[in-house]
Amino acid sequence: MATDQETDTHSRDENRTEALDKMAANLARVEELSQRLVQALSSKNPANPTLNGPSQDLFAKAATSLWAEAVENPGRMYESQLEYWGKSVRHFMDAQQMLLSGAASADDAPSKDESEQTLTDKRFSNPMWSTHPYFSYIRQQYQLNADAIAQAVAEVDDLEPKEQRRLRYFSQQIIDMMCPTNFLGTNPDALERAVETEGESLVKGLENLVSDLEANNGELIVRLADEAAFELGKNIATSPGEVVFRNRIMELIQYAPVTEQVHAIPLIIFPPWINKFYILDLKAQNSLIKWITEQGYTLFVVSWLNPDVSHAEIGMEDYIEEGYLTAFKEVKAITKQKQVNAIGYCIAGTTLCLTLALMKARGDKSVKSATLFTALTDFSEQGEFTPFLQDDFIDGIEVEVAQQGILRSFIMGRTMSFLRSNDLIYTPAIRSYMMGESPPAFDLLYWNGDGANLPGRMAMQYLRGLCQKNAFAEDGFELLGTRLHLSDVDVPLMAITCETDHIAAWKDCYRGVQQMGSKDRTFVVSQSGHIAGIVNPPSKKKYDHYTNDDLDVSPDDWMAAATRHEGSWWPRWEAWLSKKSGKKITARQPGDSSHPSLAPAPGTYVRVKASR
Repeated sequence: MATDQETDTHSRDENRTEALDKMAANLARVEELSQRLVQALSSKNPANPTLNGPSQDLFAKAATSLWAEAVENPGRMYESQLEYWGKSVRHFMDAQQMLLSGAASADDAPSKDESEQTLTDKRFSNPMWSTHPYFSYIRQQYQLNADAIAQAVAEVDDLEPKEQRRLRYFSQQIIDMMCPTNFLGTNPDALERAVETEGESLVKGLENLVSDLEANNGELIVRLADEAAFELGKNIATSPGEVVFRNRIMELIQYAPVTEQVHAIPLIIFPPWINKFYILDLKAQNSLIKWITEQGYTLFVVSWLNPDVSHAEIGMEDYIEEGYLTAFKEVKAITKQKQVNAIGYCIAGTTLCLTLALMKARGDKSVKSATLFTALTDFSEQGEFTPFLQDDFIDGIEVEVAQQGILRSFIMGRTMSFLRSNDLIYTPAIRSYMMGESPPAFDLLYWNGDGANLPGRMAMQYLRGLCQKNAFAEDGFELLGTRLHLSDVDVPLMAITCETDHIAAWKDCYRGVQQMGSKDRTFVVSQSGHIAGIVNPPSKKKYDHYTNDDLDVSPDDWMAAATRHEGSWWPRWEAWLSKKSGKKITARQPGDSSHPSLAPAPGTYVRVKASR
């Protein structure tokens, strides 16, 4: 009969053998993944390197300014440096005491300000950042370093405002990149998970990393959502309809009616071609497309081409002629109406305004009213995109599109993500690559990752002529033999903007609407941001909105006097639109004898994936 000691020894041997077998299996997986990693990286077609950071001139100017300040006012420079050195040395001495005692004492706990910062910064939510001597030291020293960099940047006071803004932005990117949570050895969550899983989480993380590289031809793009969880037409973009027209620019989808009667005048939505249109039809509960048909409208939606190198020479004029004007023509033919109502979202709203200015010059009154969703038309203020809209980056994009023919989707997606790098880059990367977690089945993030390319010619027209020169709001934008000006937009319009929109700030949108020639103008600010403020169904009762009829005042004065209304702006907009949509008639089925169904909604163009 075996003794207890023999049983314990046998049990330990079994556990040791099991652990060794598991380690051997993991090492074999790591070796296989390493080979795949090298192969994935070898297929990389990188972007123009000038797009990876600002021109060195920016940092040279900052360094020159700091040196000049040091020469003219050495006392101020020494004071700042001594303060930083003193804090760092005191912090190191405190940390030594903490390490000797094995824990952070009450005296060594973070200050009130530091505690509040830790509580509001989700990166440091693990209690070990405050209670463990090692992690407490790292966190506090990181915050000291971050404060020192921010202070140094703030003291560079002789740069132009745009350059100062760029310096702040890129220095903050360095601060965020160097956060200790971004590195395995200084991330307690990742280390705890590795111990709990006997290293399995790290192997799984490597597998996630390799899979992301393989999916993007060697480009590191963090997968934000479980792509296998969604299928267009099955569990997203499910509103019934038919593609009734197609050309090289777009597919035109007519949605099936859900009411017995509809307004006579049809409605067309032009979504941005930087992303796919189904953000407006993710699921039934929040689908603007479904909701519009339920209100009794004949609804058409444009699904734009996802261009490749063969479309390099497609320009803004082609989007207008073959997109907007052709859509108006075909919709009028199908519905036998002389006019339509139109919606333009983001860049498609900007281009809708260009189209309306052109139509005025041509005497074309096909559009009865226009609705703008988060559409910029006055680019005198470039907002959070200021760091990327200066010549060094735009010159780099020009070289990129000359080489590739298109502005590839991942470049635009990367730029957008770096505006919210902690939420859209570092945190997802930590969860996927260090924690070994699979991305969530989240429809919005799936859509966010399903981007589109831009034709090279169109991209440069937009960036140079509209964003940099602000030609539409100033001297006029030359297109199709006509000089187009913002004041030429004179149809009745409603502009929907979003309070916390970091892509098209509401104040910038407001300035554009102020310059339009329309006598009938309504301006609305929805709570939330670029997507959630627009996709805001009344049933959710989530975000309110603001209105003010006085558009002659400054943006700040407009908001100060605005009326806040409970809930979504959708019903307010529909009440406005219904008065411009004619009498009720028997509901129309999609297409006609000259426009047979080419494919069921959501069509074929939307399924084309972007180039990497």
